[in-house]
Amino acid sequence: MDEWVRYYRDGDRPLEAMRAHFLRHTYHRHSHDTYSFGVTEAGAQSFTCRGGAHTSAAGMVMAFNPDEPHDGRSAAPGGFTYRMVHIGPSLVEDVLADLGGGRFALPLFAAPVLEDAELARRLGRLHAALTDPAASGALRRDELLTATIAALVRRGANHTPRMAAAPSSRAARHLAGRVKALLEKRFAEPVSADELAVAADASRFAVYRAFAAVYGLSPSDYQRQLRLRAARGLLGAGRPAASVAAEVGFADQAHLTRWFVRSYGVTPAAYRRSVAA
Repeated sequence: MDEWVRYYRDGDRPLEAMRAHFLRHTYHRHSHDTYSFGVTEAGAQSFTCRGGAHTSAAGMVMAFNPDEPHDGRSAAPGGFTYRMVHIGPSLVEDVLADLGGGRFALPLFAAPVLEDAELARRLGRLHAALTDPAASGALRRDELLTATIAALVRRGANHTPRMAAAPSSRAARHLAGRVKALLEKRFAEPVSADELAVAADASRFAVYRAFAAVYGLSPSDYQRQLRLRAARGLLGAGRPAASVAAEVGFADQAHLTRWFVRSYGVTPAAYRRSVAA
């Protein structure tokens, strides 16, 4: 397999993602000014870090603190494929503050390699959302970023973060109701986690936790459900799927089709024909 690299950079935040396959490439010793988290998908890679030699095989997670020198090379005959997410320290601090956690001194992550399948899955989902922004949506990316950083710190950091106390059931219903009203009003528009937090006068984490507790869905899942319901109505009125997708907030017709099939078991076009029959 030829070597290849694909890269994504967020235009507004210190957030980058890459996916690559290397066979002969050797990384010169270097460091990043970000927290850098990787998942080895296939093969194995070896590197030196903190005065020791390490190997990350398929399914393992790599965690580098800012300004932590390391190198890298293939440790398998067929090379290695991996994903990497680089998150600026300011963004990590913002998420930890939002979660109610205190400040952490470096090195935040004690071990550069973690054998943790759950962290690997979370990083994979975050990476996929970052590299396909049109399909994932701003709200979903924000939710995944918060959840992934929380899981990384909870499962791999030197200290267990302090989490903000859950609101009472009455407070949770009030908070979730305000978020629900905003999502219903603006379901077809991009809405960020910060906007929901401002509307609810709460942290992003509190919004996510309260909404999921009250309605059984994340805010992004609920937003997508509203879009699908609106799409059903428009398709039932005979509108073509391409125009419906744009009107209700999906990135394109393929994005609408993918979620319509997942939720209803039929394509938008087939649904439109069945209603018209």
